[in-house]
Amino acid sequence: MSYYPSSQIKTNIYSNGELITEFGELYTGYYWKNSKGEFFSGRTPQDTPSQQLFLSFDPRSPESPQFESNTENIRSPINTIAKFPGDPDPPIPPEYQSTQIIIYDYDTLKPFNTNGSLPFYTPTYPSSQDYQVGEFRRFFCKKTNEIQYIEIDPRQYSLLAFKDPQILWQLYTPFNIPWVISGQVEEAARVNKNIVELTMKQLKLPRFNDYLKNNYLKYFI
Repeated sequence: MSYYPSSQIKTNIYSNGELITEFGELYTGYYWKNSKGEFFSGRTPQDTPSQQLFLSFDPRSPESPQFESNTENIRSPINTIAKFPGDPDPPIPPEYQSTQIIIYDYDTLKPFNTNGSLPFYTPTYPSSQDYQVGEFRRFFCKKTNEIQYIEIDPRQYSLLAFKDPQILWQLYTPFNIPWVISGQVEEAARVNKNIVELTMKQLKLPRFNDYLKNNYLKYFI
């Protein structure tokens, strides 16, 4: 962990779920913030182990405040796009079709253009741990002046939410939703449908359900 003088950090802040982990899990507990606007778990930089945290939005909770920050470059093995309602899902590479946690080979992946990149289709897939919990978090963005949606990963979501110059945040609104993936089939479909409809209402997201093809059991096992 880098050293920060006391003038460049704010410590002992408490999160009630307005922050998430890298894997999209809601974070409740103490965290600290550096002068770059980055968030880390723990009361102070001396608390270890620590993990970086990101801005969250949960439709079942009050909307989180907006922050500005610079974050690290994001890299992804998938660069196809499913943008419009009714578009077919882009193919998922075989190595990303398992329910295990994804480990990226960063040496072979392409970083963002620092002049500002467009968000691209990078869905978050549930891990085996997510299936034990029963839900995980899906991340999306909507083009500001069009009915155009893209499913993205937590890091692209954070770049957009933090208005990072690495990405064209001015053109897109990021949001995320919890998604039930195990348990009773009927209950999972009902909960996911309700969450989608509530999110559409709260964030004014026309035809977002069409983008999802009204498939409220995606990833369910």
